[in-house]
Amino acid sequence: MSALVETRALTAHYGDFQALFGIDAEVREGERVALIGANGAGKSTFLRAIAGLMKAAPERIVFDGKPIGGKAPAELAALGIALVPEGRRLFASLSVEENLSSGAFSGRKGPWTLARIYELFPVLAEKRSARPSALSGGQQQMVAIGRALMANPRLLMCDEVSLGLAPAIVKDVYAALRQACAGDGVSAIIVEQDIDLARGMSDRAYCFTHGNVSLKGESAQLTREAISAAYFGV
Repeated sequence: MSALVETRALTAHYGDFQALFGIDAEVREGERVALIGANGAGKSTFLRAIAGLMKAAPERIVFDGKPIGGKAPAELAALGIALVPEGRRLFASLSVEENLSSGAFSGRKGPWTLARIYELFPVLAEKRSARPSALSGGQQQMVAIGRALMANPRLLMCDEVSLGLAPAIVKDVYAALRQACAGDGVSAIIVEQDIDLARGMSDRAYCFTHGNVSLKGESAQLTREAISAAYFGV
């Protein structure tokens, strides 16, 4: 299975603070990869770099065999990279349907349409005219995921989609993500602090500690003990 995206000695900085230290990682075609680690380990920064929100040298990030580091987010969206950001970041003044439609700005062709998003998340069809503030946290997360899918991505990156949600809602959201990725061979990177949830959702996992990869491997083969040791850097 070939790599859809890979990073080669990727570094990232916030001013003088270095957040990533030479990350080598890859996501293969149709694969789900989990990123686990404590707060501040560099997981979100890694996603932001791939999405074009952090500076990177062109050769440090390769997508479909071509260097993409440093490209603008709009260019990367057109290539098929979509991010579901931590905190959802919906447009408060727009309706549910308008928020969803905004995800299609790049004009990429593919299977995801408003009708299909409403099939995946039926409750959003009922709320299509509502503003995000009228939705529950779980419903807002569905809109954020739906907006990213409307970009018809080849790579879907999800940053802490379970954060602040009730367990039953988390189960529904992850079931929808599995369905979305499986049907069309979409690759996914999923940042998740719940170790069991991350292992169950992914084919492979990377554990980040202080901006470094402290553990990687097939999710089913990684023990809780090994993950815990890597997670806390012990």
